[in-house]
Amino acid sequence: MAETPTSTVSQIVQALAEDVGAGVLPAGAHLSAQRLADRFGVSRFPVGQALRVLADHGVVTPAPRRGFFVAREGRQPAVTLAGHRRPEGLAAVYFAIAEDRVAGRLPDTMSEAALRERYRVTRGQLAQLLDRIAAEGWAERRAGYGWRFSSVLTTPDALEQTYRLRMAIEPASLLEPGYRLDAAVAAQCRAVEENMLSGAIETASTDALYERGVRYHEAIVGASGNPFMLEALQRVNRVRRLLVYRSLTDRQRFYRQAQDHLAILDLLQAGRQQEASIAMRDHLAEVVKQLSTVRPLLEAKPRGIRHRE
Repeated sequence: MAETPTSTVSQIVQALAEDVGAGVLPAGAHLSAQRLADRFGVSRFPVGQALRVLADHGVVTPAPRRGFFVAREGRQPAVTLAGHRRPEGLAAVYFAIAEDRVAGRLPDTMSEAALRERYRVTRGQLAQLLDRIAAEGWAERRAGYGWRFSSVLTTPDALEQTYRLRMAIEPASLLEPGYRLDAAVAAQCRAVEENMLSGAIETASTDALYERGVRYHEAIVGASGNPFMLEALQRVNRVRRLLVYRSLTDRQRFYRQAQDHLAILDLLQAGRQQEASIAMRDHLAEVVKQLSTVRPLLEAKPRGIRHRE
C-alpha cells in the first residue's frame, strides 16, 4: 500500500511530541516551520499540518503572526497521539540504510529501483526516506538517474573533522561585537539541560538527544548576530547526523556535556564572553577527546540488518 502525506505528518507529530515529552522542547519554545522542514527533509506544508495536530492536542499553541510555541501549561507526556503512530518500520529502514552506508555495503551510486528492491519499500516510502537523507546531506539525486551517496561522512575521522570546524566557529561567535543572548532563549536552554541531568539523558530517544545538542549550540551561535557563522554550523549539524547516531549509544558522557552547557550559560549571562569562549572551546575539545572512546562504535560492522518484512 502506498504511503500518503498522512504518514509524513504522523512522523513529524510523534517526533515533536517525543521532543516535548523529553524536555528537548521546553514550555514556551518557538517552533520554526522552516527549521522543522529542514530537519525532516520536507516542505513547510506537512510541518504546518503537524503543528496544527499538536495544537489540537494541546501540545503547542498558535500565536497570530508568530507561529507556534510549546504550550506553557507544562511538559506533555511523550506518548503516541491517537491516530498518529510513528511508522516504526520506516524508521527501521532508515537506520538500515545508514548502517549499510557506514559499513560500506552500499555503493556510491544506486538506482531507486535497486533501493526499493533491497529494502522492500514502496515508491512513496522510498521518496520519504530519500527526502530525509538528502536533507541530512549524505545523498543527492543524480541528474536523470538514481542517487549518489556522499563519501565524506562515513568514517570516524570525518566526524572529528566536523568538531574541529565547530571549534573554529563556535568560540569565535561568542566574541562577535554586540553578542547578545536573549534571556528567554537562555532560560529555555537552561531548562532543557537541567531536565537532561534530572533523568532525560537515560530516557530520551536518540533523535531527541541529538536535537537537544543542536538546538543549544545553534542558539548560542545565533546570539552572535553573525548569520554566516550560524549558517556554517547549521550545515555541519545536518551532515554529521549520520555518524553521530552511533556515538549516542554511550550516554554517560552527556552528563558532563550538560554540565558544561550550563556553565557556559552562566558565563554568558554574567557578561563574561571571553571566559565563555574559552569554556566553549574546552567543551568541544573534550568532545573530540571522548570520540576516541566511542571510535569502536563508529567503526563497528553491524552483525546484520533486519530489513522490513
